[in-house]
Amino acid sequence: MTGWSVRVRGTVQGVGFRPFVHRVATDLRLDGVVSNVGGDVLIEVGGTEAAVHRLVEALREQAPAAADIGEITVVPVASAPAPGFRVAPSADADVSRGFAGLPADLATCDDCLRELYDPADRRYRYPFINCTACGPRATIVDDLPYDRMRTAMAGFVMCPDCAAEYHDPADRRYHAEPIACPACGPRLAWHEHGRRTDGERALTAAAAAVAAGRIVALKGLGGYQLICDATAPAAVERLRERKRRPTKPFAVMAHDVVGADTVASAALRSPARPVVLLAGVRAGLAPAVAPGLDRTGLFLPATPLHHLLLGLLGRPLVVTSGNRADEPIAIDDADAAERLAGIADGFLSHDRPIRARYDDSVVQVIDGAPRLVRRARGYAPRPLDLPIPAPRPLLAVGGHLKHTFTLARGGRALIGPHGGDLADADVLAAFQATEAQLSRLHRCRPEVVAHDLHPGYLSTAYAREVAPPARRLAVQHHHAHVVSCAAENGVEGPFLGVAYDGLGLGDDGRLWGGELLLATYTGFRRLARFGTAPLPGGEAAVRHPARMALGYLYGGEFPLPAGPRPAPAARMPAADLGRLRRMIERGVRSPHASSAGRFLDATASLLGLCDDAGYEGEAAIRLETAAHRAVGTPEPLPWRIVRRGGLSVYDWSGTLGALLRRQADGEPAAALAAAVHRAVIDVTVALCARAAEQTGVSAVCLSGGCLQSRILAGELTRDLRAAGLTALLNREVPANDGGISYGQAVVAAARLAEGS
Repeated sequence: MTGWSVRVRGTVQGVGFRPFVHRVATDLRLDGVVSNVGGDVLIEVGGTEAAVHRLVEALREQAPAAADIGEITVVPVASAPAPGFRVAPSADADVSRGFAGLPADLATCDDCLRELYDPADRRYRYPFINCTACGPRATIVDDLPYDRMRTAMAGFVMCPDCAAEYHDPADRRYHAEPIACPACGPRLAWHEHGRRTDGERALTAAAAAVAAGRIVALKGLGGYQLICDATAPAAVERLRERKRRPTKPFAVMAHDVVGADTVASAALRSPARPVVLLAGVRAGLAPAVAPGLDRTGLFLPATPLHHLLLGLLGRPLVVTSGNRADEPIAIDDADAAERLAGIADGFLSHDRPIRARYDDSVVQVIDGAPRLVRRARGYAPRPLDLPIPAPRPLLAVGGHLKHTFTLARGGRALIGPHGGDLADADVLAAFQATEAQLSRLHRCRPEVVAHDLHPGYLSTAYAREVAPPARRLAVQHHHAHVVSCAAENGVEGPFLGVAYDGLGLGDDGRLWGGELLLATYTGFRRLARFGTAPLPGGEAAVRHPARMALGYLYGGEFPLPAGPRPAPAARMPAADLGRLRRMIERGVRSPHASSAGRFLDATASLLGLCDDAGYEGEAAIRLETAAHRAVGTPEPLPWRIVRRGGLSVYDWSGTLGALLRRQADGEPAAALAAAVHRAVIDVTVALCARAAEQTGVSAVCLSGGCLQSRILAGELTRDLRAAGLTALLNREVPANDGGISYGQAVVAAARLAEGS
């Protein structure tokens, strides 16, 4: 009998893959052993070549839903295994190639749901039911390899029934590390007004509180969540007031979502259970859930506890992170009780500790594919490939907004979970704790730290703190953006990179944000940009788009033609208007930026859609929402491209001048919003076509926060392809600043490899 070594790479640990292999091999009457080796699964098997071929075929076609098969290699070996087939214990991780398999959390599977609602099952209505196909993973790990003794479940001794399932290779709970039941597992508790209620009564009390219009803090997988009735206007408004979140949309959890297209439906029902941004599903929801927007973030329950709560209430729920605005999510019970006391009316907790913060992931569908807006629970910390292996372990500390970090070693990169805006000491401390935990779990000791050029970012300050200059590597913000897109799409040669976002420091010391680059993984050359305009008050102009509008009206690189100068001047006190105009004219605290994001912000204010932003990106989102409401195809707005300083530059003066004239003539804001998007698309296609002709490079990588716009990303990819170019978007790496750290890691790895 011939021996064979079968190595399976991908997401194959913590997803029930070894028990699955055991069942398949047993059915095929194969001898051998399956084990976790590093981040892979290794199968040593004896049998004919035909039998091994059937095994490999089954691995690809019948793998557990949460598995993601990357590569399967089969090589003959000299010796055949002993008779029988067994599952070997996990071995210590081999860290030479990349990262050991730290699995992401998985939503409750259909088999566990059937048991959850089966009165005859011993886990009937048990809020912590799980198996090898579902349940907590990354949020409970203390150490690797991933075994029960190294998780937050170590303190829960298995009862005889659970132990029998855990040790039975034929059982679907074979080596399900979080295995539990009412006799031996975690238990619910309800806390309200100093009183405690346990078990099913705790769940009933929490449901009654939500039904009465109150706010409940629920201990979820990766942190506490704040929950209220999504159909009750007063409850949603109360949550906004207490959480200090005036306009940013809330996510809504429902038992099912009707009307989602095939791609969105698949994302909703995937084991990651992300929030999916969907249009046209607002019926019955309180207006304050997503005020003024045409999309709602919807997701299906990810845990048995959420399923049970929704079942008792029979209505959709607002489910949002357990924190005040801009704070880290609470994961510790005592911390949650203190920080959320002024928000929640009661606490539904349990005694299983949370080891790591993981917010809910967010996905939207653009160009026929799901694309991550926030990479967190269900996706992180799944590693991604690096196009050029890192010769030394490295840490990329990301940017400022929507912060993530990335660890890289060998040919793999591990993006940490979304951590929010890196704006204060608490968020910085949360980032440091998560980075330290993942570095410890993977025995990764970074020798190089990659960071943004901006000296004022807390992430840059952290890089300076932990690494001397010889071990630091600065990566330009927009280069990191476009590289993140190129790397995950497997681009090999030079490419054109369109980086449209709010702000990032350029290599000339000025603020960029509307850029066309000719790039590789190690460097770039700037080819084109947006015309500049001042930001009166600096960061204050980001929070107040009306200031940006004034910057374009009175101090931009391209003077506007004579004509009307309407809002926001008409909506602003005369004293404020005078002060801001003096700041612009004198150049006081008014740095100029070539930013697509700030251009869209200014346009939103000029059209009366958003003068003051309650959250980052609100003005551009409202501009896009208005554009979707346009009737028919609007008349184009004029634009032109000029040459300045060796660069092609978008002169927006004709665009804004015509917009203001047509607004004064009474044209609806929706039509003008659509026309502005079309002008940006046409300018971008023209710039890319010209650059492709001059350079011979046809691959265009589109990234940056503005490229999360359905209109810009969707129509740009279509029109670029119509022009004969290859248009690429981010997928698993967010196009916003949540993808910066991955781009930094790719650049750092490539530069280190080039210099080695």
